Amino acid sequence: MSDSTISYKEIIWNGIWKNNAGIVALLGLCPLLAVSSTVVNGISLGLATALVMACSNAAVSVVRNWVPNEIRIPVFILIIAVLVTIIQLVMNAYMQPLYLVLGIFVPLIVVNCNVLGRAEAFASKNPLLPSMVDGFIVGFGLTLTLGVLGAMREVFGKGTLFSGIDLALGESAKQFVITVFPDYQGFLFAILPPGAFLGLGLIIAGKNWIDQRASKKSPQQAAPSLQPGSAAA
Repeated sequence: MSDSTISYKEIIWNGIWKNNAGIVALLGLCPLLAVSSTVVNGISLGLATALVMACSNAAVSVVRNWVPNEIRIPVFILIIAVLVTIIQLVMNAYMQPLYLVLGIFVPLIVVNCNVLGRAEAFASKNPLLPSMVDGFIVGFGLTLTLGVLGAMREVFGKGTLFSGIDLALGESAKQFVITVFPDYQGFLFAILPPGAFLGLGLIIAGKNWIDQRASKKSPQQAAPSLQPGSAAA
């Protein structure tokens, strides 16, 4: 498939909304539910995943014609593992406090279904640029889901937004923490795993509601309106 036959608009729409990895495909739920207790944690892991997906898709697209079909999955996993190791080392060197908070979920990107799934389903069949765009957009769609879920849980659980941003950007970034509810005592349920399931369910319900409203409007907009005095053919 050539670049000219690929719709980048469709890639972006599918990755961010129509087939969002977190709220439609429901892949990678373990890190999605475990790390999304704050906005910073969720977005950080999401961006790391998006970067790995973009680079792995690019690498798979480049070598796809030289890898025998029988060993393609082990080769793809090896490529992903190398990239995740690089991300680990960089985070450990420059963002160690954040790296320690995310813990095991950074190396677990290797076995994230989204990463291997897009390498196999898209990158192994398409040229370099569309593959990179697809990988990044699917990862970015997951990042948006993690960010929204993290915001919901953090606001209701702690009464703040961007708590822990200093872990990624240093002590000077503490000024960017937003206190939504002053003197808030916290709501433990929102921080615990059950709160993550409830929050994800609300996001999925919201998306389905928006899609249903859009589908009801579409036939009305598509139907031709007869002007007064005109006759139907």
